[in-house]
Amino acid sequence: MLRSAWLRFRILPTLLAWYLAMGLLLRAALWWSFGRPAGVSDVAFAGTLAAGIAADTVQALYLLAPFALLAWLTPDRWFRTRGMRVATLTLATLFVFQLGFVAVAEYFFFEEFDSRLNLVSVDYLMYPTEVVGDIWSEYPVIPVVLAVALLAAATVYALRRPLLAGTRFVSGFGARSAVALGYALLLGTAIVAIDRDSFSFSANRVTNEIAANGAASFCNALRTSEIDYHAWYATADRDANLHALRTMLVRGGGRLVDDHGIDRAFPARHDGLGRLNVVVIASESFGAEFSRAFGGRHDWTPYFDAYARQGIMFTNMYASGTRTVRGLEAITASIPPIPTTSILHRPGNAGIANWGAVMRGLGYSTSFFYGGYGSFDGMNAFFAGNGFDVADRRAIDGPVRFANIWGVADEDLYDLAIRRFDALADTGKPFFAIIMNTSNHKPFTFRAGVPGVKPEGGGRESGVRYADYAQAYFLREAATHRWFDDTVFVIVADHGARVYGREDIPLATYRIPMLIYAPKHIAPERIATLTTQIDVAPTVLGLLGLPYRAPFFGQDVRHAPADGGRIALFSHNHDVALLRDGELAILGLK
Repeated sequence: MLRSAWLRFRILPTLLAWYLAMGLLLRAALWWSFGRPAGVSDVAFAGTLAAGIAADTVQALYLLAPFALLAWLTPDRWFRTRGMRVATLTLATLFVFQLGFVAVAEYFFFEEFDSRLNLVSVDYLMYPTEVVGDIWSEYPVIPVVLAVALLAAATVYALRRPLLAGTRFVSGFGARSAVALGYALLLGTAIVAIDRDSFSFSANRVTNEIAANGAASFCNALRTSEIDYHAWYATADRDANLHALRTMLVRGGGRLVDDHGIDRAFPARHDGLGRLNVVVIASESFGAEFSRAFGGRHDWTPYFDAYARQGIMFTNMYASGTRTVRGLEAITASIPPIPTTSILHRPGNAGIANWGAVMRGLGYSTSFFYGGYGSFDGMNAFFAGNGFDVADRRAIDGPVRFANIWGVADEDLYDLAIRRFDALADTGKPFFAIIMNTSNHKPFTFRAGVPGVKPEGGGRESGVRYADYAQAYFLREAATHRWFDDTVFVIVADHGARVYGREDIPLATYRIPMLIYAPKHIAPERIATLTTQIDVAPTVLGLLGLPYRAPFFGQDVRHAPADGGRIALFSHNHDVALLRDGELAILGLK
C-alpha cells in the first residue's frame, strides 16, 4: 500500500526533475550572455549550478504543493478516472508552460537589470496597462508564447507515463498521509530555515543573481517591500545617530531650529537671484553616459551639451536610485532613499515636508506635469497629496504629435506646460513646476521627422536623442514667452538608463547630468563637487537666496564647506549605500 502511495506522488519528482533541468539551462544562458562580461568565472559558474539546484529544489517545494495536496486528498474512485488523467496532464501542461514562460521573461529581465526578478518587477506588475503595452511593443510575445506552449505540450507528452503512474493503483488514505506528512515536514523546514539569500556564496553580485531562483526572488521582493527596518537592518543608538546627522547638516549651512529635530532655518542671501520662477525637468533615464560634455562615452545629447555650457554644469552628479520614483522623492523631498521602496509607494506620504511646500510658503504656485497617466507609480496621488496642481496626459484634450503606451510625446507635454505657465504668469505670482517626461523609455517609438531619431527600432540611442531634441524645443519655445527671462530651468535625470556591472552598487550607472540654466541671471559655471538628487532643492533655493525652513537632508552644493566631507546616498533593491571620499559602504538586508 505504501508503494502505491509513493506512486500516487510520483508526479512530484517528475515535475521537479523537469524544473531542475530548466533551471540549469536558464543559468547557462544567463552566464553565457551576462555572467561572463560581469566577471563570473567558469569555476564560479559551476558554483551557481550547484547552489541553483539547491535553490530550485527548495522553491519547488512551494510550487508543487498544489499537486501534493491533490495527490493526498483525492479519493481513489476519482483519482483513477479518465477525467482525472486528463486534468492531471492539463495541470502539468499549465505548470510547465507558466514556469517556462517565466524563465524566458527572466532572461529578458536579466538583460535589462542584471538581476533576477526583484522589487522592480513587483512594482511594475502593479501597473499592468503600461507594462503589458511596453512588453507587447518591445518583445516577441506571440512567438515566445507559441514556442513555450509547444515545448510544454511536448514535455508533458514525453513525461505522461510517470505523471500518470499514480492513477493506475489503489492507495489508502493512511499511506498517502504518511507521504504527505514527509512532504509537509520538508516544506516546513524550508519555510523556517531557508530564504532567498541562503544560496548567495560570492562577492560578485551577478554570480549570486545567476545562482538564485527567480520565483523565490520575486516572492522575496513581494514580501519585503514593507518590512520592519529595525528587524532586518543594522541600527545604532537613535540619539547618537541624530547627533551625527545634526552635526553633518549644520556644516552645510543654516541654523537648527530646535534641540531634537533636523529642521534648519536659512536666512535670505544678499547674492541671491530673488523670486524667480523655477521649472525642473526630470528627464527619464537621461544618464551621464550619453553626454560627451558630462564625460559620457556617447555623443547623443548635442543640444543639452550646448545649453549646459551656457549654465551651471554639475559634473559629479549621482541619482539616488534606479527608478523614477526614487528620483522624484529625492528631488521633491530631499530625503535619502529608504530601503525597499520609495515614499511614493508608501502609506502616509501626503502632507510631508517637501520643496513644493517651501515654495508655496514663499508665495509660489506649484505644479506637477507628467506625459503619461499619473496613476502609474502613484505620482498623481503623491504630488496632489503634497499640494501640487497635477496635470497628466488627460489634461491634453486636443490632438498630439505622437503617443505610445507610456504617454504623449515630450513636445506635447512641454506645450501643455508652456500654456499653463502663460496662465500662471498672468496671475502675477511666481511659479514652481516639476515636469516628468516619458519618451526615453522602451518601446522607443517616436513621431517621424525628428533629426537623428528613428521612429521605430532606434532603441536607446533614439530615445536619448529624442529627449535631447525635445528639451531643446522646450527651451527655445519658452524663450519666446514673457516669463522666460524670470525663470530658472533645471534639467536633471530621474536615474541612469540601466543598472549593469558586477558591483552590488554599480556607481557608474548612477552618474547623471544636471544643468541649471537662466541666461539672464547665471554666468556659465562648472561644479565638480559631489552632488546627488537630494541636493537639488537646497542648491536651487540657495541660488534664489530666499529665506526658508525645512528638514531637508540635502545641502546647497554651491556653498558647501571648502574642506569637503561630502557624501552621496544610494539605493539598489533592498540595499542602501553611502559614498564618501571614494569609499562606498553598503547596508543590506539582514
